[in-house]
Amino acid sequence: MQSADGAQDEVTVLGISGDWTVETVGSVLADTAGKVAPGRHLVFDGSDLGRFDTAGAWALIDLKRRQEAAGGSTELKDFSRSAASLIAEIDPLGREQLPEPQSVNPVTWTLEEIGRGAAGIAQDGYALLAMLGEATMSFGQLLLLRRRVRWAALFNNISRASIQAVPIIALMSFLIGMIIAQQGGFYLASYGADVLVVDLVGVLTCREIGVLLTAIMIAGRSGAAYTAELGSMKMREEVDALKVLGLSPVEVLVLPRLVALIIALPILTLVSDLAALAGAWVVGLFYIGIPTDVFLDRLKSALTLTHVLIGFAKAPFMAAIIGLIASVEGMKVKGSAESLGEHTTAAVVKAIFMVVVTDGVFAMIFATIGI
Repeated sequence: MQSADGAQDEVTVLGISGDWTVETVGSVLADTAGKVAPGRHLVFDGSDLGRFDTAGAWALIDLKRRQEAAGGSTELKDFSRSAASLIAEIDPLGREQLPEPQSVNPVTWTLEEIGRGAAGIAQDGYALLAMLGEATMSFGQLLLLRRRVRWAALFNNISRASIQAVPIIALMSFLIGMIIAQQGGFYLASYGADVLVVDLVGVLTCREIGVLLTAIMIAGRSGAAYTAELGSMKMREEVDALKVLGLSPVEVLVLPRLVALIIALPILTLVSDLAALAGAWVVGLFYIGIPTDVFLDRLKSALTLTHVLIGFAKAPFMAAIIGLIASVEGMKVKGSAESLGEHTTAAVVKAIFMVVVTDGVFAMIFATIGI
């Protein structure tokens, strides 16, 4: 590649010759580094130009812009049609300067984030109430025999939410029961009251821990699955197809899952309670040294029907919260995998948080009424 220049009456002609491609653009830029003619009219003569690609076009445009920045003007002469077209296509790009980022006031940013968070909470509350209202109306119509019950979908979701979850719930609760019994026995033994560990495990498990841990596991297991399923249907426009057919997505997709969770969670709570007591019995028998008959006697005297029913009373409410949050987040999914992941994560986090809040509300209510 060679370049030549000449000057005549305030006009400078720069001959563009050889190949201006990605392989030669480095040497091209080096050869043209000092070719800017400040305050003059620079003519680029492309009559001897060889191969020319996008990289060469950017090099030529860079030279044009440096000439214009130096107070001169530019002109293209004798370029082939393809080269001139490529230059014309690229030349407008990158001329606009990006705006300088505005400085952020930490106080303003914090207030804005708080405001967005509050608005998001309000929107989520409205969406949950709307979903609850529509699901309640659909369930009422089913009870009045105005709608056909989709038994296949209902029993399939009950199987997935309860039967398939029994192994993990039982194993988790068994280990939790062992841990509570071991830690309780370790500290109570110093007071000579290690047998009271049976009272501790029995009341704590059936009243609080059993249903709470089961709900948390179901939120992470079934809640995430429901959000992913509904979100995938939303992405594939299956939800829109149901609306076109005149069917309610809440009635067809949400209600069977919601009812299945409400039925499944009390069953899993019973499994969790029994597994936790079994774990405590193993630790009591082999670690603390509490005989089986003593364990059962203490459990019978400490664990009343009220404690058991309190745990079961919480289960349907927690199940409804998990199902509603999972369904709302699933319906929010847009048309991307990233959106699906974000809303699935949000569903699990929100459901676990609300389950813990619900448990605390029930604890205050029962404490107020003295049970």
